[in-house]
Amino acid sequence: MPARAARALVLAAVFTCAACGLVYELALVALGSYLVGNSVTQASIVLSVMVFAMGIGSLLAKPLQRHPVVAFAAIEGALALVGGLSVMGLYAAFAWVHVYEPVLVVVAFAIGTLIGAEIPLLMTLLQRIRRQDAGSAVADLFAADYVGALLGGLAFPFLLLPTFGHIKGALLVGAVNAVAGIAVVLWLFRDRLRRWTRAGLWTGMAAVLVILSGTYALADRFEITARQALYNDPIAVAERTEYQEIVVTRNMAVSGTTDLRLFLNGDLQFSSVDEYRYHESLVHPALAGSRGRVLILGGGDGLALREVLRYRDVREVTLVELDPAMIRLARTYDPIEKLNGGAFEDPRVRTVTADAFNWLRQLRDRFDSIIVDMPDPDDVATAKLYSVEFYGMVKRALAPGGRMVVQSGSPYFAPNSFWCIRATIAAAGFATTPYHVDVPSFGDWGYVMAAPTADPPPVELPADVPDLRFLDEPVLRAATVFPKDRGPRDVEVNTLVHPRLVQYEDGEWKLS
Repeated sequence: MPARAARALVLAAVFTCAACGLVYELALVALGSYLVGNSVTQASIVLSVMVFAMGIGSLLAKPLQRHPVVAFAAIEGALALVGGLSVMGLYAAFAWVHVYEPVLVVVAFAIGTLIGAEIPLLMTLLQRIRRQDAGSAVADLFAADYVGALLGGLAFPFLLLPTFGHIKGALLVGAVNAVAGIAVVLWLFRDRLRRWTRAGLWTGMAAVLVILSGTYALADRFEITARQALYNDPIAVAERTEYQEIVVTRNMAVSGTTDLRLFLNGDLQFSSVDEYRYHESLVHPALAGSRGRVLILGGGDGLALREVLRYRDVREVTLVELDPAMIRLARTYDPIEKLNGGAFEDPRVRTVTADAFNWLRQLRDRFDSIIVDMPDPDDVATAKLYSVEFYGMVKRALAPGGRMVVQSGSPYFAPNSFWCIRATIAAAGFATTPYHVDVPSFGDWGYVMAAPTADPPPVELPADVPDLRFLDEPVLRAATVFPKDRGPRDVEVNTLVHPRLVQYEDGEWKLS
């Protein structure tokens, strides 16, 4: 084969291997964000460990340059196997062994070491095809490497993850890695290898592909089994969307009571046994004032919406939810649709599928009452929905005399987080009144009532409050009293630039 064509094939292998390497990296970051939360921490661990390991791999590759064809083929086979199985292995460690970050470090180090060993060996192979000055050879190699990384970086979120999912996507990339890395080089340099060596390497590549293919065939069964291991009750619905993993579990007690639970990325959102406590406490005090136009930010399950619609003088409710799959589930999955009373079918309801932060930036309407029912801020993406900047936009959306209520986490299990949210709301120009109630599925759970007034807004029930199962005036009065060991704390506010709430959440919930 002409030297130019041979070099082009080696550079194509560089391109493909770089794309695969970046996919492994992104897959580890994304999996950690889903399973553990705090995407910044997960990205920092994976990137720093892998870059360090790449340096180690480059040094370890020095003695291998005497046999670059065999060494490169073996390294690509090992990388295809480790990278392809990495997501499944980490998921298994999280589900059954309950150990994640130490295993993540080991896997990231192994993949980084193998990736780091590629470049010196590929440089040697290029020079064996045709001698070239070092600067030009490095330029060609890195150009193919960086462009390949671009392809991998774009393919992961836009093609692999939505089409194949985490586990199958990694296995598929491992197979591509094996074919591109081993087959191309073995075919190009076949005349320079002994017959038995060549046969052994081809057999090794075939074994890698058989392992990855067999695992791919069993991936769905594995994922179902591993996912079930994470939950106490049988899984009724499981869906990975563009934004999150949605899981619904159902359990029938001996008494005949059904406990329906919704989880988003593994975090409990409600239990049908006691969700009324949470939603009555969230909604009804916020509607004690004017309530003609109500805005709900979050709450895609429709349960807060159900409580709002109990007031006939509510003329319009706008609900903003990021994930359209959550709205679809709440409207079409019969157990949740019955729980929310078919709230989304009420003609007074308008649903918007959008990021609440960006939606508020464009908003020009005003609302009498705003209910903020967001997931807990355990990563930067959700922490922005608890920032001074976010509450400033909510304040702008309030009509004169309007009020806002925010679900604020547990003042018992996460007191610094709770009081950080309260301080952040106050920093946005609100007077605040915090309160908390007992929700057995969650424990002690808190809220912050806020109004852009000089005096803190009262926490009270509307005069025309409908019959409630849990909340009444004595309970609500008691809810504003906090014990001495869970009272206000000296905490910093949460902003876009300094998402301190993520640190509070991460530190406190790990200890609970």
